[in-house]
Amino acid sequence: MKHALHIDDSEVELSAIRAQGPGGQNVNKVSSAIQLRFDVAGSSLPDDVKQRWLQSGDSRLTQEGVFILKAQRHRTQEANRVDAWARLYETLDLYAKPPKPRKATKPTYGSVQRRLEGKAMQSRLKAKRRNDADI
Repeated sequence: MKHALHIDDSEVELSAIRAQGPGGQNVNKVSSAIQLRFDVAGSSLPDDVKQRWLQSGDSRLTQEGVFILKAQRHRTQEANRVDAWARLYETLDLYAKPPKPRKATKPTYGSVQRRLEGKAMQSRLKAKRRNDADI
């Protein structure tokens, strides 16, 4: 798949860690999960993309602007490495293009009339309750 932006391999730090979850005796011996670290703030990405990513509120971003991703879906380290890169580019594609600007619209005449009629009906109902309580 072709991506709009490219991340250089030197900007990404991959390390093998032990995966969580079930796996029998093998899970304690083999480091098959991959932890990917990508410094968004210090990367060579365009400034507008960096800003959108850093202001996104993604829970995988640290205070320093480092994106940390853990890939452990597969049993092999190589498959998890490929998965980590794919998920990094998937996340990058979210912030690569700017969001469409919102166009202000006016409510239709009919919707305004229906809203006002609903308010008037509620007002009459409450006024009727007030009058009943006085008796």
